[in-house]
Amino acid sequence: MAAAPERESWRPEVIPGRLVVLRRHRAENLRAFTRWYADHDVARLTRYQVSPLSNDEVQRFFYARIMGSEFLAMAIHVRDTDRLIGTCAFSQLDGDHGSTLYHITVGERDAWGKGYGTEATELMLAHAFTRLALHRVALTVFEFNSRAIRSYEKCGFVVEGRARQAIFRDGQFWDEIHMSILADEWETRVRRS
Repeated sequence: MAAAPERESWRPEVIPGRLVVLRRHRAENLRAFTRWYADHDVARLTRYQVSPLSNDEVQRFFYARIMGSEFLAMAIHVRDTDRLIGTCAFSQLDGDHGSTLYHITVGERDAWGKGYGTEATELMLAHAFTRLALHRVALTVFEFNSRAIRSYEKCGFVVEGRARQAIFRDGQFWDEIHMSILADEWETRVRRS
């Protein structure tokens, strides 16, 4: 595995794409987070708890994790309009083992299903496997979030396991699916495309 990158090189200001631009979060993005995480549909797809986050919980989460130094969190902006539509992040960055956990939320519902989340994920994977020299990126997703699962599979993630019936939602139990992509799998996909 390559040597760990310098601290500042792993926290870029901007990662440009074709549909979206990823930018470092700014304090004023808290307003959007408060709106997104108060939405019952967003909470349903992203949280174990049924209820949305309170304003205080969103604020603590935003400043501790999104603006903190332990996460590599990026704001997702539509390239053509610069509209803020979501957030994506790496947590539990482990340089010794070359791994991280990936998280993404497209909070603006009218931006769902347009490929923005898929491209944001592809940009973050390119950053993980080139600039960060990681070996593995993993994530978890609820079984009922079929749109997200399709997006992750399109980006090359594969199912590696399940926490069976880990969440009760919509009157039934669902699995929490564990997915990952390895550096060599990502490199093969890039060469093919």
